Amino acid sequence: MYGWIWRHLPGNAYVRALISLVLALGVVFVLFQYVFPWAEPLLPFNDVTVDDGGGAGAG
Repeated sequence: MYGWIWRHLPGNAYVRALISLVLALGVVFVLFQYVFPWAEPLLPFNDVTVDDGGGAGAG
């Protein structure tokens, strides 16, 4: 997949590397701004249970 993208980018290797960096930063931006906030309520990471029973390190 990455080879296909690399072959279809215009310019020489330096221009392709710059375009690849911009594309990667764009994907990260979209993920953090839109995808992760949308998916966060659907994930079970905040469903934690803390009991006061004698576990390791208690007392």
